[in-house]
Amino acid sequence: MKFTTLRLGDRTAAARVEGDTAIEIEGYADLGDLLRRGSLDVEATGPRHDLATADLAPVVPAPGKIVCVGLNYRNHILEMGRELPEYPTLFAKYPEALIGPRDEIVLPPESDKVDWEGELALVVGTKVRRASAEEAEAAIAGYAVLNDVTMRDYQYRTPQWFQGKTWEDTTPFGPVLVTPDEVPADAVMVTRLDGEELQRTPINDLVFSPVALVQYISTIFTLNPGDVIATGTPGGVGHARKPARYLSAGQTLTTTIDGIGELANVAVKAPVAAGV
Repeated sequence: MKFTTLRLGDRTAAARVEGDTAIEIEGYADLGDLLRRGSLDVEATGPRHDLATADLAPVVPAPGKIVCVGLNYRNHILEMGRELPEYPTLFAKYPEALIGPRDEIVLPPESDKVDWEGELALVVGTKVRRASAEEAEAAIAGYAVLNDVTMRDYQYRTPQWFQGKTWEDTTPFGPVLVTPDEVPADAVMVTRLDGEELQRTPINDLVFSPVALVQYISTIFTLNPGDVIATGTPGGVGHARKPARYLSAGQTLTTTIDGIGELANVAVKAPVAAGV
């Protein structure tokens, strides 16, 4: 099954995706609302929309928590000159960072080192704390595509990465949530900039699997329906290239995962506020 969140003028709506059509699930404001209030096993009987032209919000517009994992693909760890970690590297992102799968990425005027990080994101479907492997697997409602667009100059101002990771209107997330049974075991993630391939890695190259991440993170705090875990990026980021490369205004960043779908986002420069 596949689900999305539609923007419909002054409101949003959860929708089930069937082929090229998104069908509203009446009574639910978005996919997060649907997950918090019950199961994905609900009927979609509302108005129908062409998925190709629909205005798509972040698939979960306002997660209670967005937990991100750094250095979780073997090839990315090696390109950054680090050893394989014993434990996951975790940081947080706020919902204000999220944008829809076709929205513009807003490049802040304060940074000139904006990098791409294509990622598989998982969405929690049931409340879990100190989950066993079986409980963790059952708690995953499904998967989506995310790009953890990063301000590298701010990320490396201090040993803590947070300030480079959660700038507003920078993180595309979507286009749909796909239940685990529909994601191919050999799915590949590809990131492109203006059509040039920059990242290509099977999502099963993760050091810490989605199930292991739910287990580990739920040991620290409760994971609730609608919470998001971004599982990390593979090799091919711009900051690690020689010479380094970064995202510029006017460029189109696309991120695709087999069986899930594609993000396609144009970068635009944010105006400098008056008096700044």
